[in-house]
Amino acid sequence: MSKPTAGIEFRQVTKRYGGPSSPLIVKGIDFVVPKGGLTTILGPSGCGKTTTLRMIAGLETPSGGQILINGQDVTSLGPNERNVSMVFQSYALFPHMSVLQNVSYGLSVSGVSATETAERARAALATVGLVGMDQRLPSELSGGQQQRVALARALVIEPAVLLFDEPLSNLDARLRRSMREEIRSLQQRLGLTVAYVTHDQSEALAVSDQIIVMDHGVIAQAGSPADLYERPVSEFVAGFMGEAMLFPGQALDDGTVQVGPLKLGALHAVRPGAIKAAIRPEAWTVSPAGLAGAVDGVVSKLAYLGSFYELTVHTDLGAIFVISPDVERTWQIGDAVSLSPPARGVSVVAA
Repeated sequence: MSKPTAGIEFRQVTKRYGGPSSPLIVKGIDFVVPKGGLTTILGPSGCGKTTTLRMIAGLETPSGGQILINGQDVTSLGPNERNVSMVFQSYALFPHMSVLQNVSYGLSVSGVSATETAERARAALATVGLVGMDQRLPSELSGGQQQRVALARALVIEPAVLLFDEPLSNLDARLRRSMREEIRSLQQRLGLTVAYVTHDQSEALAVSDQIIVMDHGVIAQAGSPADLYERPVSEFVAGFMGEAMLFPGQALDDGTVQVGPLKLGALHAVRPGAIKAAIRPEAWTVSPAGLAGAVDGVVSKLAYLGSFYELTVHTDLGAIFVISPDVERTWQIGDAVSLSPPARGVSVVAA
C-alpha cells in the first residue's frame, strides 16, 4: 500500500529577518501534517510558531528549505497560488460589509459567478450555524459569531489546507471551549487538513491529532497528545505540557524510580542511573499526614476554585504545587498532609 500524501511537509525550513548575519527565527525544521488531520503548533511567545504558520500560508518566504502542500512544492508560490485559507486571531472581518459579503469576498474576487458565490456563501454559513444572519454587520455579532463568520469565509473557497492563528484567544473561557469543540467537529466531519497555532496547552490537547512543540525556533517534540503528555522527551516539554514539576532521582535496576523517600513506577522503559521524574500537579493524592509510602509536608498556600483546590505543600522534596479534586475536605494553611504519587507511574526525562 502506498504511503498517503502529506497535507503539509516542511523540509529543513529556516527563516531569518534581515541579512545573512541575522539570527534564525526558525532553525531548519522538518515535520509533516497528515492529510485530513489537525496538527497544533504549540509553544511560548517568540518560539517561531506563528512565523511557521505564515510560511505555510505564503505570507512569509522561507530563508531556506522546502514547503510542500499535498505533495506540491509551494516554497516560491504566493498566498493566492497555494489554495490555503487562514483564520486570524483578530478575525479580520470587513466592518462595512454584511456577513454574507464578508464570506463571499474570496469567491467574488476570484471570478466566481454571483449566483454560485451566494449559494456557496450561504452553505458555508449554514455549516458554521449562522443561517439567517446574512445581512448583519460584524459589529452586530458576538465574538463567537464573528469567529464563525471568519471560519465560514475560510471554508467557502474549499481550501486544501486551513490555518488557524490563535483563533480563540479573544473569547471568554466558556466560549473558547465551545468553539474549540465546533472547530474540531467541523474538521473531522469535512476531513480538513488543519494547522493550528496556540500557546494554550489544554486547547492543543483538546483538538489535536498531532502536537508539535516548538522552542526557540526548533521542534522540541512532535507526537500525539498522549505522547507529549505522558512521554515528554525533555525538561522543556514536560514543564510546558501541563506544568509538570521535575524531581531529581535514580532509575533502579528493577525498572522502578527512586525520588527522595518515594519508589515509583515509570511510564516507559528507562536505563538505570540519574533521572528527573516529571509529576503533574493533578497526579498527587492529598491525605492527612502520616500515610505510608507518601511524602509528608505542610500546606503553605491554598486556593479554592469550586471544583478543585490548588495547594502548595512544603516537603523535603521542596515546594510542590498540587491540584486536588477533593473539595469535600477543607484544607487550611498549616495543615500537615501526605502526598501520594500517581499509582500508574511517572514520566521520566534524562538528568
